[in-house]
Amino acid sequence: MSKILVFIYGIVAYVVALIGQVWFILYLGEWEFMAETINSPQTLSLGLALLVNIALVLLFALQHTGMARNFFKERLLKIIPEASERSTYVLLSGVVLILVALYWQTIDGYVWKTEGMLSSFLTTLSLLGWGFSVVATFIINHFELFGLQQVYLNLRDQPTPKIDFQERLFYTFVRHPIQLGVLIGIWVTPTMSYGHLVFSLLFSLYIFIGLWFEERDLLAELGEHYETYRQRVGMIVPFVK
Repeated sequence: MSKILVFIYGIVAYVVALIGQVWFILYLGEWEFMAETINSPQTLSLGLALLVNIALVLLFALQHTGMARNFFKERLLKIIPEASERSTYVLLSGVVLILVALYWQTIDGYVWKTEGMLSSFLTTLSLLGWGFSVVATFIINHFELFGLQQVYLNLRDQPTPKIDFQERLFYTFVRHPIQLGVLIGIWVTPTMSYGHLVFSLLFSLYIFIGLWFEERDLLAELGEHYETYRQRVGMIVPFVK
């Protein structure tokens, strides 16, 4: 694959990922311009809806966590150029998020449903959570995380620099601010339907399982440096070791 094609592939992957993430966030909200949201009327029986939803979260977990493991990367690099490895991960992550938004099965009934100022307040907090997560990606290098840096440096015949772990801003008081922002985004909502509750529970479970694998890899790569960091900084709850 030529370097120009790798670069174009990286741009396309980034755009697909952005579409998937924005659609996913909007799907979880109560936006009048959205034809379908997670709080739309139920269409399948409860048992079948739960099976479909569990399958979707498992698909996301297998893709998101499985593709991030070194053994998978080693096999993938036998098929594609190294510069496009991250873009492939990003592309498939966006596709899976789109599938979740398209095929998630809603479940009737509400745990809570707010109105007026409280609804506006919770909506604002939810958006701040998503914003917190996005800002956290820029703190550690958004463009490397989404594969753009790799395809650009490959196009320029420049080596990809080694990732250097540093404690900056959010990372000084919480080890995983990206996931913290996502948890705020999915739980702090003005309308919590039973379908949304199922999603929040399953997705939260996946996040903590995924973090176990991620922390294990970080310990293997960074060693005592990361272990010391773990002892000082909370994983998800800020300032709590």
